[in-house]
Amino acid sequence: MNLKMLIYILGKVLLIEGVLMLLPVVCGLYYAESQVVVYVLMAALYIVAGFLISLKKPKNMTIFIKDGCVATALSWIQLSICGCLPFILTKEIPSFTDAMFETVSGFTTTGASILSNVEGLSHTSILWRSLTHWIGGMGVLVFLLAVVPMAGGSNMNLMRAESPGPSVGKIVPKVRTTAKLLYYIYLVITVLEMVILAVTGMPIFDSICTGFGTAGTGGFGIKNDSFASYAPIHQWIVAVFMLLFGVNFNFYYYLTTRQKSKAFKISEVKCYWIIVAVSTGIICTSIYSIYGGLEESLRHSLFQVATVITTTGFATTDFDLWPTIAKYILVVLMFVGACAGSTGGGIKVSRFQIMFKTIKREIQSYIHPRTVKTITIDGKAVGSDVEHSVALYFFIYLVIFVVSMFIVAIEGHDLVTVFTSVAATLNNIGPGLSLVGPTCNYGFFSNLSKWVMIFDMLAGRLELLPIIVFLTPTTYRGILKKSVRS
Repeated sequence: MNLKMLIYILGKVLLIEGVLMLLPVVCGLYYAESQVVVYVLMAALYIVAGFLISLKKPKNMTIFIKDGCVATALSWIQLSICGCLPFILTKEIPSFTDAMFETVSGFTTTGASILSNVEGLSHTSILWRSLTHWIGGMGVLVFLLAVVPMAGGSNMNLMRAESPGPSVGKIVPKVRTTAKLLYYIYLVITVLEMVILAVTGMPIFDSICTGFGTAGTGGFGIKNDSFASYAPIHQWIVAVFMLLFGVNFNFYYYLTTRQKSKAFKISEVKCYWIIVAVSTGIICTSIYSIYGGLEESLRHSLFQVATVITTTGFATTDFDLWPTIAKYILVVLMFVGACAGSTGGGIKVSRFQIMFKTIKREIQSYIHPRTVKTITIDGKAVGSDVEHSVALYFFIYLVIFVVSMFIVAIEGHDLVTVFTSVAATLNNIGPGLSLVGPTCNYGFFSNLSKWVMIFDMLAGRLELLPIIVFLTPTTYRGILKKSVRS
């Protein structure tokens, strides 16, 4: 394992976090809040420490996939621990477990909160809380790749370890250029949403925080009722942008480079929009009698479908009161998730595509044993390694889900609460049903359950394997042997 390179990456990540923390510092100075002192000190500490740690660039810049997984896991853990300290020091979230839960929920774009009074936070902390979504949405290591050159396959190994989806490809020959393009697209759409919200009457501060939350598909609301008190026009705008951020970003790249034919041939994107349309239609029909009007019924159904399938977590209404069929569809969408290569969470549409095609091929092989059929997605053959990784993902996912439910169930809460709380954290959704519904929070859980969900949120955001590799003892066998010899 390349320890020097690992330390270098952690130093750069700390430096980036310190620089990004300057944004809430500006906000705190504007509102003249006392909490800004803490953020100034923490930002300065992170910038200086990160600069010193990464001052000496390693001669060997190569990092392999195993190292990439460890670097990714450690970066996100470091990011979360350092990110939660301002909440503790300002005493706005005095408990380390609660502050860690809130921060991990932010960076992993989950949006599950332990706070019962969000509006009681300072503007400084609210902005930092929202900014964690934007940082985690595209990934801090993807940002690092855009600004730090690395050798050989190092770039790809880091991007593969952090990016969502069954496989990661380069949209241009150089991975660093790919990372830059992804962040350009991410930034442009984020700013566009903020501007549209501000122009249509939403306060500037609310527009910025909402833009960060929507872009990262995180869903931390800055009001106690999440998004219910905002005007219908703002609910429509956010619903549309949530869906846009749930699309594979390759789609936008192809559109901007005059390759529209490629953009509209991405089958995952087509499947994604079909799922959204069908789900919205069924839910709208089922809740029509509750709201008594087409516009309101359609708005609430589209918003909740968008917020769940993209794993954002905003809410305009208490969907826990909806008919069973509507809640059933939302629970299914929790697992489906958005597209690979988007900022959304969940299992991803492309994984279900590959799994269903694999099942179909296996059934056909029983009927026609001599037939050899290759699975294809968008005209390209799906390699056996990708099929294997998808099957492995589903298995690990199931094991983590079952074990997490067992531990959380020890507290004695009802089955719906236990099931949807684990589903909402592992899939990076945020709100669930029953005691963790859209009008509730996660503050009542024990510290043990909260740490289980912290693990679930990190595992879900990092696509399971990086965190599993990080926790596997054999990953460090080489290091242990060197230390014993020395």
